[in-house]
Amino acid sequence: MSRYFCHDHPDVLTVETRVVDAKPGGVVLEQSPFHPGGGGQLADRGRLITGAGEVRVTGFEVVDGTTWLVLAEPVELRDVVQAAVDPDFRAMQAELHTAAHVLNALVYRDFNGALLTGAQLGDDGTARVDFDLPNVDNDRLRALDAEINDVIRQDLPVRHAWMEFDKAAAETGLFRSRSVAPPPSSDGTVRIVEIVGLDRQACGGTHLGSTGRSHPIRILKIDNKGRHNRRVKYGLTDTR
Repeated sequence: MSRYFCHDHPDVLTVETRVVDAKPGGVVLEQSPFHPGGGGQLADRGRLITGAGEVRVTGFEVVDGTTWLVLAEPVELRDVVQAAVDPDFRAMQAELHTAAHVLNALVYRDFNGALLTGAQLGDDGTARVDFDLPNVDNDRLRALDAEINDVIRQDLPVRHAWMEFDKAAAETGLFRSRSVAPPPSSDGTVRIVEIVGLDRQACGGTHLGSTGRSHPIRILKIDNKGRHNRRVKYGLTDTR
């Protein structure tokens, strides 16, 4: 995995950049502000703007290590374009992802280091996170609702740093998934996301600059998925 532009410049949603390869309905950019998705996060939405008009970006494909932007029309772009991320969709995904980290931190702390078994952010302002939590009273999980919103009210800074993959793997608690770990970047590092005073873990997604930028969160449902898994579904509320 290579480092994404949005990792180091999360608030830059529009860039002017050069087309380095193209085919009908697809393009490779020299610099892309888009997050292509992965790890449960949905890919960014947006558009490319040229002197002749604009075309929607509908997806991403990785071919031989190169990320192609999939376009809504079979056009073949050349020269320089303006790439623009949909700000509302990025903001929603960042809110849901930051909330997932807060929930993960509280579960890890309160339930003996319980690990993730899956996660998926939605396009409707809801998300779900699965944990390896056998024999847990679901009411204890529902009670985390208040603590999550307390963390939001505290407006804790969210920051990131790059760390050598082997060092990160050796540090307890940085890798939280039972089955997979974020792949190292091409220089052998992995991105560590920190909610200051609460949590540090490896992650390649997009997040808010601080927890207070989020809407309040409501835990909507908890399901038992097999003998071990507990699925926590939560959503953004309409009020701040």
